[in-house]
Amino acid sequence: MTLPSIIQGRPFGAEQLAAIQALLKHCPDSSRYKLSRRLATLWNWRTASGQLKDMAARGLLLKLHARGWIKLPERRRASPTRSGRAPAQPGSTPLDETLLEDSLCGLEPVLVEELSQLGRHVRRAQLEACLARYHYLGYHSRVGQNLQYWVRSAQGRPLGCAVFGAAAWQCAVRDQWIGWDKKQRAQRLSWVANNTRFLIFDWVRVPHLASHILGRICQQIVADWQAKYRQALYLLESFVER
Repeated sequence: MTLPSIIQGRPFGAEQLAAIQALLKHCPDSSRYKLSRRLATLWNWRTASGQLKDMAARGLLLKLHARGWIKLPERRRASPTRSGRAPAQPGSTPLDETLLEDSLCGLEPVLVEELSQLGRHVRRAQLEACLARYHYLGYHSRVGQNLQYWVRSAQGRPLGCAVFGAAAWQCAVRDQWIGWDKKQRAQRLSWVANNTRFLIFDWVRVPHLASHILGRICQQIVADWQAKYRQALYLLESFVER
C-alpha cells in the first residue's frame, strides 16, 4: 500500500493513518459526524478564524474509506449540508423575467450585496434557488468557505448572482503561473478563492455587465473574506467552458 504524501491539503503518511485507525478503534460507536469533529480536534485542524474544519476532516475520512484503508460506520443521517437533496425552491416573490435591454449606465449604480450577514437568509435562499433553476451546472449546497453575492440594478431589479469558495486543490496552469511547489501550495491555497458560480439572468441583455460585476466583486471581496474568515485573500480563479 502506497500512501499519498498529502490528503485534503495536509501532510499525510503512516503516522497519520495509524492515528485515524486508533481513533476508530477507540470510538467504535461514534457517527461519521462525531468522528470528523474528533479528528479535527485531535489535529487542531482549524481555519484562521479558529473554526473547526470538521468538513475537511470528513472529506479526508471518506477518501481513506473509499480506498479501503479504513472502514467508517454506516451513515446514520443525511449530510448537514443540502448536498444530494432537492434544490431550494424560489421564494414567494417570483423574479421579473421580462426582457431587460439597457446600457450599463442605465442600471447604475449596480448593487452588489454579500449575503453572509445575519438577517439575509431569505435572500440567500433566493440566490440558491435561482442558481439551481437557471445555472447550467445547477446548485445543491454550500460546502466549506464561501461568499455569495446578489446583484441588483439601482432600481432594485435582480440581475444575477455569484458564489466564491475554496480554490481547486490542483490546477497545473495556475500552479505554474504562481510558481509554487506542492508544499507551498498546501500552505497557501487558502489565499486563493474560486468563482464556483456566476450567473446573469438570461433575460438581462446589458453589454459589459459581466465584466462590471466581476470588477465590483474584486474590489470588495478581500474585505468580505477577511471579515468572515479572518484570512487574507490574494488571488481569484475561475473556470470557463469554451
